Amino acid sequence: MEMRRAIENLVEEAERQIREGAWIPDHADRATATKAAADLRAAVGTPQEQEALPLVDRLARLREALADVAIALAQVHGHLAWFLGAAATALTPILHWRALSADDKDTFGAVLPTLQQYTEAEEAVRRLQDALARISGVWRHSA
Repeated sequence: MEMRRAIENLVEEAERQIREGAWIPDHADRATATKAAADLRAAVGTPQEQEALPLVDRLARLREALADVAIALAQVHGHLAWFLGAAATALTPILHWRALSADDKDTFGAVLPTLQQYTEAEEAVRRLQDALARISGVWRHSA
């Protein structure tokens, strides 16, 4: 719940800033947000698609989504960068997960997440993707 709630809080703040005119994205921001939304959609599929995958593949897709956020972050400045940076931070627990069994002392601190944690992380990525897609649409109409 923590990861999903953190993303939800970020989305609410971003929507408030746009609504109040504190955040007025430029064309580059809109293009980056649109591409990031598409990349996240490709990385983490529907709940049914994800649940059908082996855990190692689910984790790989979550890591891909985090990489997509980092790549988008590297291309922007200002509000969108701050938003994406905070989103990447919220998703960082994914970096400490492992899908393979191992002796706990030989995993560099990586832990086996529960199925609920996989689901929560995937929902958080979908929420971020949805927000980027919606915000991109709002930006296009207000710019």
